[in-house]
Amino acid sequence: MRSGIISCLGAVVLSLGGSVVAADAPVLRYTPQEVVALPSHEAGAGTSGVAGIRTTALLGDPAQPGLYTLRIAIPPNTKIAAHTHKGTRSVVVTEGEWYFGIGPKAEPGALKQLPAGSFYTEPDGVPHFAETRTRGAVLFLTGVGPTDTVYVDRSQAPAAKPASGTTR
Repeated sequence: MRSGIISCLGAVVLSLGGSVVAADAPVLRYTPQEVVALPSHEAGAGTSGVAGIRTTALLGDPAQPGLYTLRIAIPPNTKIAAHTHKGTRSVVVTEGEWYFGIGPKAEPGALKQLPAGSFYTEPDGVPHFAETRTRGAVLFLTGVGPTDTVYVDRSQAPAAKPASGTTR
């Protein structure tokens, strides 16, 4: 299963960024254990900013121009209100169960359960929302920066706060 997910992720990166990857792009090779050991942080460009979510930049920086890939770990019972991002992104669910919906308001009936191995896209500027339930989820997200996060109802945006530093 993991080799299929990694192959799918490789295809996503190539399809999204084949024309935006510079000839001097780094060669990266991470085993699953090495990915988990990389420094992670809360919130940041390209994420929902919801507390408890851990983000690891595997490639690039979503706040800067160019291709980026993030590993995003979402704990159980997390809800993310409707929001948009600049730039189209593609996502592979690698662990757990992720519930994802499209629309300007988080409607429970619009959520689709996406188990490990699932793939979806977040088109440029299209409002979407998500949640986890009793199981958390891990996603690999790829896009071209710079990106942002804009909540449809700004009162539902998480309070702005600095990242809590890196952890392992």
